[in-house]
This record gives sequence, structure tokens and C-alpha cells, in this order.
Amino acid sequence: MGKVGIFGGTFDPIHNGHLITTQSVRELRNLDKIIFVPSFVSPHKPNIKSASPKHRLNMIKLAIEGVDFFDYSEYEIDKGGISYTVDTLQEFKKRYDELEFIIGYDNIFTFHTWKNPNEILELAKIIVLKRKSSIPRSFKDKFVKAATFVQTRGIEISATDIRERVKKGMPINFLVPEKVKEYIYKNNLYG
Repeated sequence: MGKVGIFGGTFDPIHNGHLITTQSVRELRNLDKIIFVPSFVSPHKPNIKSASPKHRLNMIKLAIEGVDFFDYSEYEIDKGGISYTVDTLQEFKKRYDELEFIIGYDNIFTFHTWKNPNEILELAKIIVLKRKSSIPRSFKDKFVKAATFVQTRGIEISATDIRERVKKGMPINFLVPEKVKEYIYKNNLYG
């Protein structure tokens, strides 16, 4: 397979903003598919208690079911421990010719603090999601300069907000796919 997008995160839970944005990136970047890679533990959020990796993966499976240009990988969950992008990309490079690593706007400005950022640049093209609400920054290092910024069709949905709404007994209709919503309530997540 030629050109794939790798989209990592905690996905706690995956929501419609993730899906709309990545569909937009796939079209803008002409990718064969986008692979969602849920982390076991994010190096950037090691102390945040999230739903179990199994639940987060199951919600991704439900969210992308029937969409042939979306896929998922259990690589980081199976590996366990803290998930580092460089390790994940090394693994995917064995299977795919061209990798595009998709990150949120704010992440590019701290990219220099990630594990082996130079190697990440060698393994994949960095695609940065830019929204109309993204505040321009004057900070420019070699990673910011090497990145490709894409203006996506974004919807301001936050997983944190979804978790809070569930905790408070507020509806989450239209924020997550229907099957994900049902899964959250059936498994009593975030309550």
C-alpha cells in the first residue's frame, strides 16, 4: 500500500471531530487510508486516568466500521507501556511505502521535546491540523518549518468535554457516533 496517514492519540473517546477532520485530511493529502492508533499510555498524558485500552479500541472499531479508508492498529496497546511515536512509525515503515503522521496544531510547537524528533521526520511527513480558530504562533524551529499545515474541516469537539457531559448526566448526541454513544452508556464509561 502506498501512502497512509497515521493518527495517534488516546481517543478517550473517539468523536465526530476526529472522524470529520481525518476524512478531510485524507482528501486533502490524497491518502490511501488513515490508521487510528490508540496509545496504551500517552507520554504527554501519563497521569491522566482514561478508559481502558480495550474500551478505547472498541469505540474506534465501532466508529470506523464500514468506512473502507479508515483502519485501526492495536500496535501500541499490544506493546503496552508508554507509546512513543518514533517506535510506532518504525513499525509502520516496515509495511507502508509512505507515511504521513497527523498531529494537532499545538503539538508541532512542542515537537522538539518528543523522543527522537529528527528520526520521526525521516520516517514520516508531519501533517499539522490547522483550524480557523488556530492562533498563529511566531515560534519557528526546523520541525515547524518541515511540517505541512492543512486547513481541515474541523468541528470543535473535545473528548474532555464529552467525558464531563457523561459524568454530569448531560446528552452527548451528535458529538460521537451513535454506536460509540451506546457503548459508553452500556459499559458505564466516564460515569
